[in-house]
Amino acid sequence: MSLVKPVQIAPRSVAPLEHVIGEERRDQLVQAADQFRTALAGRTVWNVSSTAVGGGVAEMLHALLGYVEDLGITSRWMVITGDAEFFVITKRLHNQVHGDASGGVLTAADAGRYARMLAANAVELLDYIRPGDLVLLHDPQTAGLTEYLTHAGALVAWRSHIGVDWHNEVTDAAWSFLLPNLVAARGFVFSRREYVPRQIPADKVAIIPPSIDPFSPKNQRLDADTVRATLSTIGVLDGAAPGERAAFTRRDGTTGYVGRKAEITGDSRPQPDDPLVLQVSRWDLLKDMPGVMRGFAEYVAPASDAYLVLAGPAFAGVADDPEGAAVFAECLLQWRELPTRARNRILLVTLPLDDADENAAMVNALQRHAAVIVQKSLAEGFGLTVAEGMWKGRPVVGSAVGGIIDQIAAGTGILLPDPHDLAAFGSDVRRLLDNPDEADHMGRAAQAHITRNYVGDQHLLRYAKLFTGIMQHAAAV
Repeated sequence: MSLVKPVQIAPRSVAPLEHVIGEERRDQLVQAADQFRTALAGRTVWNVSSTAVGGGVAEMLHALLGYVEDLGITSRWMVITGDAEFFVITKRLHNQVHGDASGGVLTAADAGRYARMLAANAVELLDYIRPGDLVLLHDPQTAGLTEYLTHAGALVAWRSHIGVDWHNEVTDAAWSFLLPNLVAARGFVFSRREYVPRQIPADKVAIIPPSIDPFSPKNQRLDADTVRATLSTIGVLDGAAPGERAAFTRRDGTTGYVGRKAEITGDSRPQPDDPLVLQVSRWDLLKDMPGVMRGFAEYVAPASDAYLVLAGPAFAGVADDPEGAAVFAECLLQWRELPTRARNRILLVTLPLDDADENAAMVNALQRHAAVIVQKSLAEGFGLTVAEGMWKGRPVVGSAVGGIIDQIAAGTGILLPDPHDLAAFGSDVRRLLDNPDEADHMGRAAQAHITRNYVGDQHLLRYAKLFTGIMQHAAAV
């Protein structure tokens, strides 16, 4: 059985981007791609990650690499495999990079298991990757591949999609584990300057924030009837599904339909006109779904008829996140202990991952139907669900942590200074529920802000600059 698996990329035409970003930005992207293709001179650009579904990194890669394919740049995407213990170790690394020590100290035995698993993956990757190829490794799960690929002649950069703006003994320990694996890397990519460990030379660092794809199944425009049909089909809205099927456009341009049900815990369902507060994310301790539930139950539900939906992926389908089931179980236990009125207005929703495009269409419909979107993370690498909600013109209440700070500019949403302050969280949510004109104005400003700053053309231009610099430096050595 092969440890590494290729991911099929559906080409995405660049031409429609002009309707979003304008002719000048679209032409700039095409010209940069022409120059980069010439500089590549037959090389392949490889992306290596630990999953192809179930998270923002995977979603971005599907979109960005689809555009890369259309632009005629030779690129491939491979997913590595690990056993259960490997992913327990990398999840602890993930949490420790965010300053959370709850998983315990990583030991020499953990380092050995991590190294052995990645050595096995590296052997198979080197059946594909050639000397001179460019390789972008994503997140802690892949860091240990760097030396093997570099020794074989590849030009390797490593991207961290996670981080915090400060450091303590926990974050220092995480980077002490990771950085020895990254000595041979020719470049480093972080979403924010504040995330860069002080040990990494500044001249090797590129700051590249994530982006959304306006035409992906998660972000494409859906009319009100399609939104309602989707939410009725998956079981979130009360009543039978409308006669028309919930259609969406897949990444390959064909028409797909939402037909699967979500797994829903809830004693009642909202009517179509009931206001909905939504947080959608992985079932992850740092996303603080239990805190969102408590804040809503204690400070929103008593004074509002709104419903809360906590939505995340079916955790069994996210191979690199072994905590999902435990976090969901904690939410379920807490939900059962709520007073009846609050419990009746809170739904726990797990969305099937059998079809990634269908899953994305479900999230799209939830976000477009929401009156208020929240992202009350305790720590956040970037928090792309914030940009997704803002792109759809929804007002967002987000914690003032990590990349959420960058996304929510003045007048485009509400930043929560302390994510542990549930009373302030509830007050901010009620403010938007009680003032729909303010919420609408904020949502329109949010969409314009995301269009200017977080659409994929900017992302690709920054990657082209990074890789061009790496190739030029390698040629000069």
